[in-house]
Amino acid sequence: MLFRSPSPAVNAELREQMGAVAVKAVLAIAYEGAGTLEFLLDPDGNFYFMEMNTRLQVEHPVTEAITGLDLVELQLRVASGQKLPLTQQQVTFSGHAIEVRLCAEDPAAQFMPQSGHMALWRESELVRVEHGLNRRSDIPPYYDSMVAKVIAHGHDRDEARRRLLHGLADTVALGVKTNQVFLAACLDHPVFAAGQATTAFIGQHQN
Repeated sequence: MLFRSPSPAVNAELREQMGAVAVKAVLAIAYEGAGTLEFLLDPDGNFYFMEMNTRLQVEHPVTEAITGLDLVELQLRVASGQKLPLTQQQVTFSGHAIEVRLCAEDPAAQFMPQSGHMALWRESELVRVEHGLNRRSDIPPYYDSMVAKVIAHGHDRDEARRRLLHGLADTVALGVKTNQVFLAACLDHPVFAAGQATTAFIGQHQN
């Protein structure tokens, strides 16, 4: 999976509208703490509530990258009864960030999860990588297939995309089949590079 922020389909006005709906929703249920509301956007710019997750999302590093905020720290502050040290108006964006999930799976076999022994693991120092692996980790079949998150930040979307491509190429994950090559192919595809990928992207363009 690939995640990016800010979305090329969401302008400042639409973002403000979504934020207002999110605030209204959490106030209605008296919710406190970290949470993520997800919306679906149609071609006409209308958005529809899909779900709320009462936690930080796996893709929260892209938000951290463009805002400079530590969302985990802020979550812990709120959980301990402290007030947030900033207002929404003080949150600013800088550049663009893209994250991919490096998974132990076989894209050629309908993304079948893989398990086994990671013979060699070396994370790239060119990008942000979050993982719990060591040089010879066992990948069990009992959990989600994600083994690492790889995140790149740039002045604009294309710079972030190119940095992420370099970071993936610099990552070594041997012994268990992963989606590493597949992710690089997606990032390098002209449709994705142009910001025109939709939920039909894989079905239409996977070789």
